[in-house]
Amino acid sequence: MIVSQDVLDALKQIGLNLYERKLWVALLSRGTSTAGELSSLAKVPHSRTYDVLESLAEKGFVMIQSSKPLKYVAIPPKEALERAKKKLKERMETEINRIAKFQNSSVIKELEKVYKKGVKMVEPGEMTGALKGRNALHQQLETIFKDAKNEILIFTTLKGLTDLGSIHTDILKKAAKRGVKIRIVAPFNKSTAPIINNLKQFAEIRKIEKPDITGRFVVVDGNHVVMALTDEEVHPTQDFALWSQSQHIAEDLLGPMFKFVWQNLEPL
Repeated sequence: MIVSQDVLDALKQIGLNLYERKLWVALLSRGTSTAGELSSLAKVPHSRTYDVLESLAEKGFVMIQSSKPLKYVAIPPKEALERAKKKLKERMETEINRIAKFQNSSVIKELEKVYKKGVKMVEPGEMTGALKGRNALHQQLETIFKDAKNEILIFTTLKGLTDLGSIHTDILKKAAKRGVKIRIVAPFNKSTAPIINNLKQFAEIRKIEKPDITGRFVVVDGNHVVMALTDEEVHPTQDFALWSQSQHIAEDLLGPMFKFVWQNLEPL
């Protein structure tokens, strides 16, 4: 093996698959080489070597010489990574612009009509989904916050309050400007004082004192509910929540529960 397994594992973290890692390291050890030589050195099937090397060239890790046979030239690792970053940014900008144009096209309006028509045919109980991982949880919160029209009720923990301040402040502020009433119940301390000061500019906040009452749930417009089912101390990838578009859960269960707690807390 040309390099340690630790090095190969580290290269996986920057998005290189196994064959790309092996061939790039092999090429670095040679400086310049043919596909056949690299295939033997890296122990990569010859039938896959050309397309993998082409992929490395597209990503900025390799240069191709137009000779017969084709030769591949290694780029110094630091320079290769800079090129890879630049190409990745260019691809992302292109994709973002493409999506932005699509959002403003007539096609999206037609898709929205299809979705709304489809939703009307679905039983309310079927509009439910599991959210695995904290990223999925926050993405769903972002979606329902963006679409909120009347009311957002948030019951959260100290960590949840911190996430709220760092991830959702801008979206909640925009919702408040649209006239959405935002209420937040959470514990807080000196460390979260800046977050509270920022949130209270557009939201009503009340502090829960009892340490034995914990949990994270959100109710939006008496219709959407997001409720965490795991303790916040779990690893973010293991956080698990439930989303439901259920008027029954929102208006008959969690909504009244929130409002009962709210009424028994002192205003901030």
